[in-house]
Amino acid sequence: MTVTRFSLVFSGCLVTLLIWGCTHVICLDNDKATVQPLTTAEKTTEISGYQLQFSCPNDTFCHSVCKFCEGRNEKPSMECLSVLFDDYLHLFNEQMRSLNSTDWCVWDKVSSFYSDFSTYTESLSDCLRIPWPNSLVEKLFVNIHSAYFKTCPTEEFSDPPPGIVFALVITPICLIPVMVSLVVIKTKNGDGTS
Repeated sequence: MTVTRFSLVFSGCLVTLLIWGCTHVICLDNDKATVQPLTTAEKTTEISGYQLQFSCPNDTFCHSVCKFCEGRNEKPSMECLSVLFDDYLHLFNEQMRSLNSTDWCVWDKVSSFYSDFSTYTESLSDCLRIPWPNSLVEKLFVNIHSAYFKTCPTEEFSDPPPGIVFALVITPICLIPVMVSLVVIKTKNGDGTS
């Protein structure tokens, strides 16, 4: 397959994927947005004889989440999601406070709490058909990180000592005049040989 033909096939696939994505993805414009149905027909969900006024995944957990939002006279929205997150965030905070503050930086001790909270936020968002991650989830995790993990040492790259930086900067600078001198000497002979 030639490069041109491959790029045309790839472009066609990309365009098809973009068109499909634009017609099937639920987008939230701001924090106060609600989930828009995928079709113009309003869908309802019924589980255990109770009929919801909006579409909800057909399982018991999601049904209770959707019923909670409907009980608050809301369709699936960021406000309802925020209320649902608050209860579990309180539990997460209690779990973290049960540890020593020095243990907050030990991943083996906090990973289960952190993973459970992350999974919970994703499950609730999926139930309400709100994309995950979203701005609310991002704010929650930024707050969690600033409260619990701010003082944890990171093993990211840090600046090297000034002596090493100086050596790395000065070496190419010193090599430039040497290289220019060699080029001038080589070209003075006219024939290119020394």
